[in-house]
Amino acid sequence: MGNCAQGCKDYWCRPKNTNVRVSLPAVCFVWQTAMIILFGVFIRYDEESDTHWVEYRKENNISSDIENDFYFRYPSFQDVHVMIFVGFGFLMTFLKRYSFGGVGFNFLIASFGIQWALLMQGWFHALNPETGKITIGVESLINADFCVAGCLIAYGACLGKVSPVQLMVLTLFGVTLFAVEEYIILDLIHAKDAGGSMVIHTFGGYYGLAISWVLYRPNLHQSKRLNGSVYQSDVFAMIGTLFLWMFWPSFNSAITDHGDGQHRAAINTYLALASTVLTTYAISSLSAKRGKLDMVHIQNATLAGGVAMGTAAEFMIQPYGSLIVGFCTGILSTFGYLVLSPFMEKTLKIQDTCGVHNLHAMPGVIGGVVGAITAAAATVDVYSKEGLINTFDFEDEFVNRTVGTQGGHQAAGLCVSIVFGIGGGALVGLVLRLPIWGDPADDNCFDDEVYWELPEDEESIPPILEYNNHMITKNPDMSESNFSVEQS
Repeated sequence: MGNCAQGCKDYWCRPKNTNVRVSLPAVCFVWQTAMIILFGVFIRYDEESDTHWVEYRKENNISSDIENDFYFRYPSFQDVHVMIFVGFGFLMTFLKRYSFGGVGFNFLIASFGIQWALLMQGWFHALNPETGKITIGVESLINADFCVAGCLIAYGACLGKVSPVQLMVLTLFGVTLFAVEEYIILDLIHAKDAGGSMVIHTFGGYYGLAISWVLYRPNLHQSKRLNGSVYQSDVFAMIGTLFLWMFWPSFNSAITDHGDGQHRAAINTYLALASTVLTTYAISSLSAKRGKLDMVHIQNATLAGGVAMGTAAEFMIQPYGSLIVGFCTGILSTFGYLVLSPFMEKTLKIQDTCGVHNLHAMPGVIGGVVGAITAAAATVDVYSKEGLINTFDFEDEFVNRTVGTQGGHQAAGLCVSIVFGIGGGALVGLVLRLPIWGDPADDNCFDDEVYWELPEDEESIPPILEYNNHMITKNPDMSESNFSVEQS
């Protein structure tokens, strides 16, 4: 897509080489109308949120309203919800001219996705075959947020290069693929993945990378001057980092069983995150000529321990094991920003704006491997017989499953998430290549002016020296001659 004949950047100005274009208002109105109809047909309150709770409580000998799942799950839901809308949103505000798009489009597609997720996950997990209705409660809201997280991760790989309508399409297909792969991994394969290392992060990361690969822009260098941060934008992005870092123990423990599993998941994640921070700071400083820290690493790699701890969060990995996972993941994630991101852009033609490969995809794979090894190594001495049954749900049709078999199924779940991410992303990328979505021109990427009304003093700015970006190593010693060339 390009600018109009008058050179305007406005999204609503139809390029002269395109006869048909899907508009954002049409998509929003049609989608919300469809959601109202589908919710009216399928969605109902579950027994703990319905007015029949009083009767249900008496029939099941529940002594008090405090036993309602709301009081167990809602604190975790609050934390996860903040992560989705504030944490992810502000983490994407690092670009100097794309803060509106980072936090604003995050808000849009998360609100769009949670509605579709409640339906898709409901059809797979909560559909009553007798009534044909889906019942939802507070745990359904947490799972919907988890589902949307995969799409927000994918958005990070495409940040600044796609239109809001493309993001809606990305989310529509992303939520659908997520619901299917989640059902295969958690229900059919019966792998455990409390914090979503495989189901959320591995899938979301490779889904976004595959889309970015299909949408590769050979002339993206025309927007290079905007593909970086300034001091203020990095501070805002760090707000997102801190919210994510603080609430990640809630994310990994939100849907685990009440009691020891949830308690253990929070502890393991807490320790892994702390360990990751120290190794990230160390590697970031060691990699710089003058020992200075790179804000890209601090904003992102410090979170990788939470990602890698997701699958094994409720397992008996022991506190020192959590520290080891965080230690190793911090090193690998930081090296990913230093080495892998430039390699992927130059050689593999993958333009990963936020570096989701290093924060989500690679740590997600690490988390899947750690989960498989930890499950296969589980023993009765460590877990107890009842503990093994409770932790791995060795009940009903899985009553005869051994820990060795469980480890193999954990590895199979990881493979499924990778296949769905890469395969689904490639197919969705082909859909997004159609010239009807109003995507920005190569010289208008990473610029809020294309899709947002900006304050008058922000409408047009002179070129700014590149300070920081997530795909290339910045040069701290830019000469005066380079400045003159760029200004010209």
